[in-house]
Amino acid sequence: MIVVCTHCSMRLQLDDAKIPARAFTVRCPKCQNIINAQPPASEAAHGALASGHSPATENPRLDKTPAPVFNPDTTALSETSVEAQSTDASAAANDVLRLLATLVQRGTAGGENALESKRLAWERHRVLVCVSPEHRQVVARKLAEHEYHVFLAENTTQAIERMREERMDIIILDPNFDPVEQGAAHVSNEMNAMRPAERRRTFFVHFSSTGRTLDQHAAFVSNANLIINHGDIEQMPRALERSIRDYNDLYRDLNRAMNIAAL
Repeated sequence: MIVVCTHCSMRLQLDDAKIPARAFTVRCPKCQNIINAQPPASEAAHGALASGHSPATENPRLDKTPAPVFNPDTTALSETSVEAQSTDASAAANDVLRLLATLVQRGTAGGENALESKRLAWERHRVLVCVSPEHRQVVARKLAEHEYHVFLAENTTQAIERMREERMDIIILDPNFDPVEQGAAHVSNEMNAMRPAERRRTFFVHFSSTGRTLDQHAAFVSNANLIINHGDIEQMPRALERSIRDYNDLYRDLNRAMNIAAL
């Protein structure tokens, strides 16, 4: 049996033979939080309503691995290779040298503008793509072509596990994502469970078949930062850049006061 800490999200593997028949508590070895747990339901009662747990930790049919990195050079999904990471590091080093040269040549003011205008290789926006299969590869490839660091979720478990493993800068969610497991609802719940400061650092994109791209009123009603229509995938990177720039302008004074970098 797996128990998830409600404070730090650490998963604890418990011996089924030692689990009592009634409710019990266990202390998290990582944060020392007391976790209230229930014994696993019987097979007869093990339905969607009886389980009441996140699919990312309790669904035995799904692989509990986070969404992998999208590799635009192949049709398969794989984690970034050591060679690719080395290439990124070299590119990042070159970026640093160019920006240092700009600081020397243009002075502090010009250097700040240059730093804001160019994102370093290790600072690429991390995007979690949670869309239906017919749009999955097209969206991921288009974003990868524009220097986004793309993670492609095939199901609800991969999406939730990736969100819990590391912070995503951008989450693109389709209402038709993993409909069997109600993927859109679970990803939305995970977003709503974030602390306000963490939520403000996550740009939420509603990928819609009916909404109008860049419709700010519809985005507000949908509790999203941006709406992209299925028919505007080609314009998605440009719409993202524009919207994130406006978003950073909105929070510029707050970010400076809190000494936080722009999104």
